[in-house]
Amino acid sequence: MTERVYLDEPDTPKLTATVLASRAAGIVLDRTVFYARGGGQPGDTGVLRWAGGETVIIDTVKGEGAEILHQPAPNAVPPPAGTIVEAVIDWQRRHALMRMHTTLHLLCSLIKGAAVTGGSIGAEKSRLDFDLPASPAKEAIEADLNALIAADHKVSIGWVDESVLDTDPGLVRTMSVQPPRGSGRLRLIRIGEADAPVDLQPCGGTHVSRTGEIGPMRVAKIENKGKQNRRIIIAPG
Repeated sequence: MTERVYLDEPDTPKLTATVLASRAAGIVLDRTVFYARGGGQPGDTGVLRWAGGETVIIDTVKGEGAEILHQPAPNAVPPPAGTIVEAVIDWQRRHALMRMHTTLHLLCSLIKGAAVTGGSIGAEKSRLDFDLPASPAKEAIEADLNALIAADHKVSIGWVDESVLDTDPGLVRTMSVQPPRGSGRLRLIRIGEADAPVDLQPCGGTHVSRTGEIGPMRVAKIENKGKQNRRIIIAPG
């Protein structure tokens, strides 16, 4: 099992870990700050360093059970099992993805009542697809989005019993991806105050600690992707 330190400490860029396994599919650590690809967010990249060597990590994915696989660059020499390594993510890339991911939650809060049919997070641009019959006004969405960013709302992580999905299914806005069940716990990302959140959703991704970290964003394009599907693409302003 790999302890996912990024779930509670998304601002931690590096840590010391022990190699549990070193296979062709990837390197397994006992704990990691590397986010494993999922939910529209790419896996982290970075480097594993140890006494006498280092391995560049070009992607991070989920393995069997609770394993996380750190995939090395082609022809890289991985550290053998038992090695103590320093695991360091590409922080500039990660922080860009964190800013984008939090922005998508803010965007979701502005498109009220519409289910999310798809999405993708990137450092340069990101998108959400909504089940909407007509496109919202681009200029209005951009202005409202930047107002929420500038308000510097707190972004917090909370854990609740997963049974909340049975009593409050409206927490889930996505049609294509459902929160994983079976662990007994559900991770919630709250933007804003507890008694009146701007947004509250189950999410396993990484986020900034305050919306003011995001910086200006622009709505690059709104596209029609079907009779009931509107794609909103955002990019740094």
